Amino acid sequence: MSEDANRDSKLAASDWATPSRRKVVGAGAAVAGAAALSGFPYISRARAAESLKFWQFYAPGGGVATQSKWFEDMAKSWNDTHDVKVELVYVPNNAYMDGTKLPTAFASGAGPDLFIISPGDFLRYYNGGVLLDLTPFIEEKAQADLYPGVIANRMVDGKIYGLPMEVEPMAMYYSLDAFAEVGLTEKDVPKTWDEMLTIGKKLTNEKRFGVLFDTAPGYYQNFTWYPFLWQGGGEFQTKDGKSAFNSPATIQALKFWQDAVNMGVAPRKPLGGGGWDAVPNLGSGYCAMQNVGIWAISQLREGAPDFKYGIFKLPTPPAGKYSTVGGGWAFVANAKGANPKAAGEFCAWALGSMSQDSVGRVVDWCTKAKSDMPPRKSALEAGKAAYDSGFLKVFSDEIYPGARAEPRVPPPVYKAISDAIQSCQLNGQKPEDAAATASQQIDAFLAGYKGAPIL
Repeated sequence: MSEDANRDSKLAASDWATPSRRKVVGAGAAVAGAAALSGFPYISRARAAESLKFWQFYAPGGGVATQSKWFEDMAKSWNDTHDVKVELVYVPNNAYMDGTKLPTAFASGAGPDLFIISPGDFLRYYNGGVLLDLTPFIEEKAQADLYPGVIANRMVDGKIYGLPMEVEPMAMYYSLDAFAEVGLTEKDVPKTWDEMLTIGKKLTNEKRFGVLFDTAPGYYQNFTWYPFLWQGGGEFQTKDGKSAFNSPATIQALKFWQDAVNMGVAPRKPLGGGGWDAVPNLGSGYCAMQNVGIWAISQLREGAPDFKYGIFKLPTPPAGKYSTVGGGWAFVANAKGANPKAAGEFCAWALGSMSQDSVGRVVDWCTKAKSDMPPRKSALEAGKAAYDSGFLKVFSDEIYPGARAEPRVPPPVYKAISDAIQSCQLNGQKPEDAAATASQQIDAFLAGYKGAPIL
């Protein structure tokens, strides 16, 4: 629904909130996954411990000026008051997220002191012995301030190994002009998968696709596909640790994405950075509807300020139940870096303190620099005005309450799911066969898995 139509509804943030992530480290490499599971080498560097390298894809000089400035201001504030300095190291978005650069750096003994990860890639680094326990640096009141569902996928045995900066649920965005062009209004937004394909076909023409789902293999594509699995009652794992992937819910979710491409209503390749990138896809008119997360509000605000659009909940399958997935990145520290103590102190200072500056930093990130749901109760309260209007209100009221935590899985499990999606969406494999093959691969891996719990 359009932004104006939702200004009078009330804030309804879900108290359990969900963890997760946005474009998550992608398709990368079995080699990197194996390195993580066997343990990264101990880091030894000639670099002085007075400087901490912080890898991320926002600053300095990232693609969104407000986000780059937030990081730069944070680093300056820390550096002005601490002897051990933080140096921001900008890694281009696709290079960071393709699943190779970061694990390769750790495998070669040159991993950064600070970096950001999503729950989807948490186990790669935790099982590899990379992540520092941040719990000793975070006061108890601040620990209690984190929504339990948001922090759960960053914890092992009650200890916190990552401090989330955001929560990013997925939704559908649509072009008001594209809808009007074919005689549709916000009342016509699809509520079911069948309606999505039917309306998508009506919106498709020689220059525009009706709907867009991500097609690049990786953690992000898995992340965006999970809600369609869940809506039909599907899971990838049973409570006793066996594969649950070979199910009717899995098959119908794979088929839905396959049908969208086969019918010609969804592209085989997104533009720009990929399916997470709203401006070159939805904003440019390449598609009329796009499956993307809450961060697209700030993308469109910065990159296409005159573009008119609306947002609606993910449609559901027959007899299905609405669900979405939360997304978000977290600050983590290298347990084997040049100065782990200073790195842990920085994470807590930046995002995990009850100080006004720390809470305000989270609010500013989620409501000004970017567009996200906050991972902390105090930040939601402090930013209440922002969530009482506009598209953030749509997410708070309608989309976020149905969010589930993003699964945290080891690389081999992610890869089996990714291969199933890819084989159906782009390679024409029967969903039944893809589900059966992936399930066998997941079971084979789980039988010998000895890392931290898969959630």
